Amino acid sequence: MNRWQIGQVRVTQVVEIGPVPTSPKFFFKDPPADLVSRHPWLKPHFADAQDRLLLSIHCFVIESAGRRIVVDTCVGNDKPRRHPDWNRLNGSFLQDLQAAGFAPESIDTVLCTHLHVDHVGWNTRWVDGRWVPTFANARYLFARKEWEHWSHQPVGAGADDVLGDSVRPILDAGLADLVDTDLRLTAEVRLEPTPGHTPGHVSVRIESEGRRAVITGDLMHHPVQCSEPDQIVNFDTDRDLARATRRNFLACCAGDGSLVLGTHFAHPTAGQVVPAGEVWRFEVA
Repeated sequence: MNRWQIGQVRVTQVVEIGPVPTSPKFFFKDPPADLVSRHPWLKPHFADAQDRLLLSIHCFVIESAGRRIVVDTCVGNDKPRRHPDWNRLNGSFLQDLQAAGFAPESIDTVLCTHLHVDHVGWNTRWVDGRWVPTFANARYLFARKEWEHWSHQPVGAGADDVLGDSVRPILDAGLADLVDTDLRLTAEVRLEPTPGHTPGHVSVRIESEGRRAVITGDLMHHPVQCSEPDQIVNFDTDRDLARATRRNFLACCAGDGSLVLGTHFAHPTAGQVVPAGEVWRFEVA
């Protein structure tokens, strides 16, 4: 667990899975064989001795203006998933969240940066034969554009029914708000549209007492993308838009010195984007 203070805002990380060594081929389409080795700064935090990428699945809890905002809810327990490492998990995420000081009933807002499987799982939990909201006192925020896109997609044979077990139960319970991608949650916290990975993808900007931070969501999965922003990501819905969004994001962060909190970045998770010729690199905070 990590904690950061951004002015009057506190951000806490709670890890569900990781760090997990992962082949670059899992994320990138036709990555070069030396993708990791040509960037020595990735080790030891973000790559291992076998040049595998280290990734994490975690949530962030933002405390701002008296609110407790959970950003992304990981994979979740008990859910049938095609990914063998995520199938019917039985992990300690809720206990770890409680140990960090956040009982589920104390959360007032849940924000999903997008509606992929590893960002919505703990929206619900299995109780008495059905999926019920995990955070019963919270309003769940989904980008309207994101919901409209995925809600019209058919669930293929053998596919994960992510909306069915992790999103629709929230709407059925009357706890969901479909919001604009530039919504301001508090005076210190706002959404920023970062489309490409998915149509309604958002990142989260934090500004307080002259300090800045940003939670990436999946506009970036790994710090290597600072130096390899044009590598094609297998999971991006619009690959050209995703690359343009990523480059713009990196240039902005390098320009304003924002603390970058990577939604899948392994420990220590946070750092600054700094210029490195025509691209950038990630410098651990």
